[in-house]
Amino acid sequence: MTLIAPMLVGLIALLHVYIMVLEMFLWTTPRAMKAFGTTPELAAQTRVMAGNQGLYNGFLAAGLIWGLITGSAAIQLFFLACVAVAGLYGAATANRRILFIQTVPAALAILAVLLAR
Repeated sequence: MTLIAPMLVGLIALLHVYIMVLEMFLWTTPRAMKAFGTTPELAAQTRVMAGNQGLYNGFLAAGLIWGLITGSAAIQLFFLACVAVAGLYGAATANRRILFIQTVPAALAILAVLLAR
């Protein structure tokens, strides 16, 4: 479990870096529009909002990376909980798929971090 926990935390951090890049820099590209189910018109109208949202995903990734660098389970658990809550909200308000993309992996990582302590 000692190796699995940081691997899961790292993968979730990478996922949020990827989401950040999609939202901040690639929002109006076919790849991002497919990932988020938007049209060219909607993507153009929401580009600034998506950039702001991407910034928050970057903060989640930065916090998880900070937790990995310092080896702090408390920091990792805090940011994993933030990811899980954001996933719950997103699943309830935007797309149920978010539950499986964000919340379930975060919950598994939380469990792994707790078991590794």
